[in-house]
Amino acid sequence: MENKNWTSEAIKKINADYNRSSDTHLIKLNIPYFTKVDIYLKDESTHPTGSLKHRLARSLFLYGLCNGFINEKTPIIEASSGSTAISEAYFARLLGLPFIAVVPESTTLEKIRLIEFYGGTCVKVASPEIYSKAEALAIEKNGYYMDQFTYAERATDWRGNNNIAESIFDQMSEEPYEIPSWIVVGAGTGGTSATIGRYIRYNPVFNLHTNLAVVDPENSVFADYYHDRDPKITSSIGSRIEGIGRPRVEPSFQPDVIDKMIKVKDAASIACIRWLETILGRKCGGSTGTNLYATLQLAQEMQQNNQSGSIVTMICDSGERYMNTYYNDQWVKDQGIQLAPYTEELKKYTTAL
Repeated sequence: MENKNWTSEAIKKINADYNRSSDTHLIKLNIPYFTKVDIYLKDESTHPTGSLKHRLARSLFLYGLCNGFINEKTPIIEASSGSTAISEAYFARLLGLPFIAVVPESTTLEKIRLIEFYGGTCVKVASPEIYSKAEALAIEKNGYYMDQFTYAERATDWRGNNNIAESIFDQMSEEPYEIPSWIVVGAGTGGTSATIGRYIRYNPVFNLHTNLAVVDPENSVFADYYHDRDPKITSSIGSRIEGIGRPRVEPSFQPDVIDKMIKVKDAASIACIRWLETILGRKCGGSTGTNLYATLQLAQEMQQNNQSGSIVTMICDSGERYMNTYYNDQWVKDQGIQLAPYTEELKKYTTAL
């Protein structure tokens, strides 16, 4: 039977944790190439657990608590490529609950260490097996499978309530082009794109002026599904850009709230975060590069069409989690990734017209 006192205290702890955290920064990039288009980065790496997934984990815990799925003795199980598991481990520790992350074998050592730092346990399996293994563990441990890939789009209140979309539009309200022409995000669960897309449509003014673009890396099926609507499409190879891209169509992915899908090569993503470091003076994760590369393409299209406006995308997490991969020249070489063409292409953006 549910212990309502424990549940009430658990929700208070999560809300208090949120109240102690200020909103994430919105950074305006100085890119001389663009004279009429302003580009902004919503810096989600400044959350307590260092990534955009902190918001999702908080919402998933509240969803589980308010639905009666989590009590004071419930082991928490999740299937995750890393960042969601790090954030969920943080909240599980906050509530005194055991946490097990089922992660792909390719998950970086840096992410594994962070999950364990917050008291979590990691179980490594082949990427396609993370779902079934997490389900099996939840049954075996009499626990709760968070299932971010199903519940991400419904756990967050898309009408507002301090979600990421509301935060973006609030922070943009004093900027020269206060209503963005585009918001650009990646899709991992599809929860963030669903929240932003629905929020745009919920506000009549934003719905008229703001479009949502979703980026998809190599070896992911979201872009193909967006165009063909075949729910059975799968990929036998997982995405190299951690946090976004999936080998199957996830239940949370909502294509009808998206205005444009943009496919981005992994080489472009990695070259872009290395280029971004020369502007920001710090490293960002690979999905940030995917976001930004697509953002630059949209900005160039706007400039060529003599359009003015703003575009907002995200820093999803810190590059320190990927020192052995995206920032490791030997790893890049071993993957057969050729950065040079994109590195050369990106140089033009930091040169004034």
